[in-house]
Amino acid sequence: MAELLQFTITGLTVGMVYALIALGFVLVWKSSGVANLALGQLVLLSSWFTYGMLVQAGLPIWVGFIIVIIFAVLLGWLIERFILRPLIAQPILSLITITLGLAYFIEGLVVFVWPASVAALPRLFPVEPFRIGPAVVSQQYLWAAIISLALFGLLSLFFRYHRMGIAMRATADDQRAVQACGIPVTRIFSRSWMFACVLAAVGGVLMSSIGGITFGLVGTGLKAFSVVILGGLDSFLGAMIAGPIIGLAENLGEGYLTPLTWPGVREVIPFIIIIIVMFVKPYGLFGEERIERI
Repeated sequence: MAELLQFTITGLTVGMVYALIALGFVLVWKSSGVANLALGQLVLLSSWFTYGMLVQAGLPIWVGFIIVIIFAVLLGWLIERFILRPLIAQPILSLITITLGLAYFIEGLVVFVWPASVAALPRLFPVEPFRIGPAVVSQQYLWAAIISLALFGLLSLFFRYHRMGIAMRATADDQRAVQACGIPVTRIFSRSWMFACVLAAVGGVLMSSIGGITFGLVGTGLKAFSVVILGGLDSFLGAMIAGPIIGLAENLGEGYLTPLTWPGVREVIPFIIIIIVMFVKPYGLFGEERIERI
C-alpha cells in the first residue's frame, strides 16, 4: 500500500510539471497554429542557463531566477521576431520545420556552452522528506506540484480577466476579428512564445531539482507533447488534466512493469498512450473537433 501511494503521489506531481510545460505548447498552437517541436530543447537550455547563473556565476537563488525568467522572455521574443515572423503566410509545414531546426540548433548550442553531460542545481527546497500516510515523498516533488498549481491558477486568471489574456483567447478563435479590433496579431504571437519559454524554463528548473540536469530533459519536452495529444492540442483544461494522467501512468509503469519487462519501459509509456489516443480519440480528451470542407 505504501509503495502504491508513493508511486501515485510522485507520478501526479511530475505529471503536473509536464502539464505546465505542455501549456506553453498549447499557447503557441492556439494563437498561431505552429507546433513547437523545440519544446524539449527549450527546457534543456533553460535548465543549463539556470545552472550557469546559480552555480557557475554563483548568484543568489532569487537573483538567478529573476535573470532566468528575463532570459526566457527575451528568448521567446527573439524566436518569434526573427525566426518565425518572417515566415508568416508561408505554408504551415515551413513553420513546423523551422521549429525542428531550432531544436537542433539549441541542442548544439547547449553542448558547445556546457559540454558536461550531467549537472545538479543547488538545493532549492528543504531536504527533509514529507510523510503522507505510509508514503515518504521528497519535498522536491511536493513543491513542484504546488508551484505548478499556483501557475495554473495565475494563468487561468490572466486569460480570463486581463486584456492581453482575453486578446490571446480571441486570437485563438478568430485572428481576423482581432485584427479588425486594432490589436496587432503579431504582438499576440510574440506574447505566446514568451509565455511558452517562461513555462519551459520553470518546468525545466522543477524537473532539474528532482532529477538533475541531463539530456533526458529533451525527453521531458516530448512527454509534454504526449500530454498535449491526450488532452487536446487547443485545450488548456486538457493539458492540466492529461499531465497528471501521463505522469501517473509513467510512474506506475516504472514501479510495476519494470520487473516484468525491461528497465526503460517508463520512457515509452507516454508514446504508447499517444498511439492509443490517435486511434481512439484523435482530437484528444478535450480538443475541438474541426471539420474542414474540401
